[in-house]
Amino acid sequence: MAIASRVTKRALSTFAAAAKLPEAAVSAASIAAEPVHPAPPSAQQQVLEFEDTGRLFVGEPSAALVRTLAALQLMSAGPLVDVSLAALRSPAVAASPLVQAAARATAYKHFCAGETAEEAAARVQRLWHGGMGGILDYGIEDAEDGAACDRNTAGFLAAVDVAAALPPGSASVCIKITALCPIALLEKTSDLLRWQHKHPSTTKLPWKAHSFPILADSSPLYLTPSEPAPLTPEEERELQLAHERLLVVGERCAEHGIALLVDAEYATVQPAIDYFTFAGALAFNSSGCGGGVGGRPIVHGTVQAYLRDARDRLEAMAGAAERERVRLGVKVVRGAYLTRETRLASAMGVPSPIHGTIQDTHDCYNGCAAFLLDRVRRGTASLMLATHNVESGQLAAARAQELGIGKGDGNLQFAQLMGMADGLSLGLRNAGFQVSKYLPYGPVEHIIPYLIRRAEENRGLLSASSFDRHLLRKELVRRFKNAVMGRE
Repeated sequence: MAIASRVTKRALSTFAAAAKLPEAAVSAASIAAEPVHPAPPSAQQQVLEFEDTGRLFVGEPSAALVRTLAALQLMSAGPLVDVSLAALRSPAVAASPLVQAAARATAYKHFCAGETAEEAAARVQRLWHGGMGGILDYGIEDAEDGAACDRNTAGFLAAVDVAAALPPGSASVCIKITALCPIALLEKTSDLLRWQHKHPSTTKLPWKAHSFPILADSSPLYLTPSEPAPLTPEEERELQLAHERLLVVGERCAEHGIALLVDAEYATVQPAIDYFTFAGALAFNSSGCGGGVGGRPIVHGTVQAYLRDARDRLEAMAGAAERERVRLGVKVVRGAYLTRETRLASAMGVPSPIHGTIQDTHDCYNGCAAFLLDRVRRGTASLMLATHNVESGQLAAARAQELGIGKGDGNLQFAQLMGMADGLSLGLRNAGFQVSKYLPYGPVEHIIPYLIRRAEENRGLLSASSFDRHLLRKELVRRFKNAVMGRE
């Protein structure tokens, strides 16, 4: 069986149609109605090449390929990963120096770029020399109080300064709003935003500074079953401080022309995260601010395609951006909080906010990508497609080529996590697209939540890393045979 992604002509036409239909006529259900089935791609569709692993991995040392394969193989061992996850989820056990040393030598080393911004910057330099960029992510989340938020802000500013010292265009910066605003306040703010969506006449949000759409009728509004209390004066002040922290980081990014990517997180706090993201977009992406730097917006929000309301919210934000004359910046991901969301919905006895099948998630992702690629072509949006799915990468690359989007256009970029989907990253790079690797860094004890999500993603024989492991084995076998035969 060929290792390249199989994409049918029908799937490709559906992908294109999703971008051309009127916004109001395209619902999340219509995206999922046309599943993508495996079939050999035509020469025109085959934009990305994976068969020739010698070309794919050219310049990559064999020792590095062996280390990567060993790490991915280890993390696909379900029982071993289960034991490791149990240890990492226990605060007492995770704090053990022995456990942290084991995590540092295994998952941390594979998925993270180091403990400091300078170590991550060195990784960006190596990526840049190899034809790719880097996304600096100071791996801090879930701050408990204002003092922690201030420390985290200083860490994000340091990341921006480090990115500014790197070659122009080589690095962007990613942040989490849960690091800039106390988690309890984000939860309460999200409750109020959900309540306002259900009851538009409520007067409990005097602090609300803009009317960008935060939620849709398909959003998990059940997370706020009863009327929440308004923010206290002290909470309103803390919310304003969080807003100011975001503006300080955004201003530093705008000063140096560095894209600021705001991560999506879990459903209980996502409305507040979107509220802050849109506030940043109004400040730095509006036509009055030049819409960003070099035609690319500064602030990019994130849409998680595994959520049932993803397409509805995306259409709403695109319409609002046009009305407000704001350049839309969006990073599209599938989502990384599956376990958390499923557990919470089950505990509440309500439907999960996540699509019922993985195919529905794939279809939603591809539909969102098509919708935004059309806006990139029109010059009204900037898109980062963060995906490890080869089929989605192949579809998006083919659609971009069909639309005539230049491969050097900074408003279309692809991204994958460090330590994952390297085959897809290299295939996209070799095809001429702009590609970045997501580089989390920070002390190992702060990165544990991130490592747990990556371990869950790579667990089992059918994990997200199976395609990469196949490519790596094929290339190492090829190199071994050539070495035995004296060809290289």
